[in-house]
Amino acid sequence: MSTAFCFDLDGTLTRTEILPCIASELGISQEIATLTRITMEGLITFEESLALRVAILGRVPANRVHSIIADIPMDETLLAFVRERSDSCFVVTGNLDLWTRPVVESLGCSGYFSSASLVDGQVRLDNILNKGDAVDHLRALGHSRIIAVGDGSNDVPMLRAADVAIAYGGTHSPTAAAIGAADYVIHDGKTLCSLLTSL
Repeated sequence: MSTAFCFDLDGTLTRTEILPCIASELGISQEIATLTRITMEGLITFEESLALRVAILGRVPANRVHSIIADIPMDETLLAFVRERSDSCFVVTGNLDLWTRPVVESLGCSGYFSSASLVDGQVRLDNILNKGDAVDHLRALGHSRIIAVGDGSNDVPMLRAADVAIAYGGTHSPTAAAIGAADYVIHDGKTLCSLLTSL
């Protein structure tokens, strides 16, 4: 049986949400953090929120964004798990490939992203990832079992489509929607990795 492990990026593998860190470059980290929080809770749709956040944060040069993300602390226990199983681990993030692909590639695994392009120096949002589609794609590639880990409302399609769904609260409490879609609720990296290893 081929198992694929799918991990959310922001607040799951990272110790904080990425977009508010980028927003600190513009002096609006609290505003973007609030927008991120209400998005995670499902009070506005992820699609509407991401489009707005990209329109605001797209003013920060991509190379600067890469530097900011590279400095964000990661959950070292989860990173070790991913690096040891890089062929079967996948990062599934609604964040932009333009911004987050370098950090995912540094983990040695593959990823699924929302896509964007640079047009005349401006970030243009091309496609917003439905995380359930990533699970479907992995099944089409031959993975017969999918184990998914996430914390927010935009993770729900991935959690529902997976064979085993885990709401993870390593950085902050998972949302009610994520918990409702989960088979397990875990709050620290060591316990999560023990569970993943035993499944």
